Amino acid sequence: MKLIPQNWFRKAAGAVRAFGGRRAAHLRLGTRGERLACRLLEELGLEILARNYAGPDGEIDIAAREDGVLCFIEVKTRHRALFARPGAAVGYEKRKRLVRTAHLYLREIGRPPIPYRFDIVEIILDRRLRDIRLHRNAFTENDLHRPAAESFPDLLLDD
Repeated sequence: MKLIPQNWFRKAAGAVRAFGGRRAAHLRLGTRGERLACRLLEELGLEILARNYAGPDGEIDIAAREDGVLCFIEVKTRHRALFARPGAAVGYEKRKRLVRTAHLYLREIGRPPIPYRFDIVEIILDRRLRDIRLHRNAFTENDLHRPAAESFPDLLLDD
């Protein structure tokens, strides 16, 4: 059995710093998209309650409130939409994780007797914002198996 040297952690941390500490491009794109989504939501009158709420099963990008309804919002950002809109990537497994994480959030805030929904904000950008859309009630807990394109057909690309 080979022993790991005591200073392995320090060496690993130094290697990470050697890469310049920059985050991966897809993470920077996602962060930019979430900022744009928050701006859109606030302009539409939603109150942002939390960002990047993480549970053991996943993360909720944005929790917001609109007219007494708690909104769990998934943000999908892409540089381009080749075959489908960004929101079409929120499939069965992702929806299941979002629902479980939303239930955890509700437990942590004391299970208030308020309605809630699941929304998707999709963003297409390159050097500038190309398109941003909010899909309210994009899916429910009862239609997790339905493909995203069937849940709201406007996720298909326009011809």
